[in-house]
Amino acid sequence: MNTSFFNYSRILKLSGAALMAAGILSLHHSPVMAFGHDKLKESLEQLTQPPPQQAPATQPAQATPTPAPAPSQRPAPKRSITNIAGNVYQFKNNFHNSVLMVTPDGIIFVDPINNDASTWLKAEVKRRFNQTVKYVVYSHDHADHISGGEVFADTAIFVAHERAKRDIIDEKRATPVPDITFTDKLTLELGGKVVNLNYVGRNHSDNSIVISFPAERVLHAVDFIPVKSVAFRDLPDSFIDEWVDSLKTVEAMDFDILSPGHGGLGTKSDVRAFRGYFEEMRSAVTEMARAGKSADEVVAAVTMDKYKSWGGYGSFIKANVRAMYERVQANRRGN
Repeated sequence: MNTSFFNYSRILKLSGAALMAAGILSLHHSPVMAFGHDKLKESLEQLTQPPPQQAPATQPAQATPTPAPAPSQRPAPKRSITNIAGNVYQFKNNFHNSVLMVTPDGIIFVDPINNDASTWLKAEVKRRFNQTVKYVVYSHDHADHISGGEVFADTAIFVAHERAKRDIIDEKRATPVPDITFTDKLTLELGGKVVNLNYVGRNHSDNSIVISFPAERVLHAVDFIPVKSVAFRDLPDSFIDEWVDSLKTVEAMDFDILSPGHGGLGTKSDVRAFRGYFEEMRSAVTEMARAGKSADEVVAAVTMDKYKSWGGYGSFIKANVRAMYERVQANRRGN
């Protein structure tokens, strides 16, 4: 088991060589994140400036084209920061949730969401708490949750599971590559506060972690434990049997408040309820698959009526069942 502990103030005092020796830096580490930010960033910006462009040759005058009609404006995003418990707050950006813990020495922030959301949050926490973000934690590698971390590159250290780092690099996610990675557990300390990061196995991805705030008894889990909601769409990037196992692992953890990546807050009972949904669907689909039923027949028959009141039922239940059928068939050997 790989269990690690990091103190922000101690990291910042280490030299570049010491960081290398400590295993904090990696081949893909951004030097702007590791050393003196201002001077190195200025040098890098100068090196990456495009060469001056030559003045274009004079062209014959052309008729001015008729301007295209202005695109319809999107509605303004709905954003808020609300207290969950103690020093832990929820950041809501439309349908996505992040969490942050405010300490006297700065903020530990989970999932930047996107550049615009993070830009708003950065200004808001400065105004509201007079603090800056010192750690950015990625819950997993999916772009809709972790994009935009560059907004905090001037002050923050980026943390994720080691497999998330691999996918962030390979998939070219629009966010900084993690500075610190771990395999099983990692504890962050900042301003006398503690945050525990735990890998609980493969589920909605192979690199999802849960973020625990023990003093506040809050646990943040993104995408693989919906609260009173069915799973997203066709279970993309998922591992069904291990997903159920990871839910059991979370149920055994010590917390009261469940903070999900979408929707409202829940409790540990919501973890059990979602596991029940998954297990019941898997059982019904497996039985029909063994009886030789087609995907369309299974989707028509397995309606999971018990969960009609849950969020996303009307939009995603058929996709959930069809995806479950595909995974059951891929992992069973018939006669």
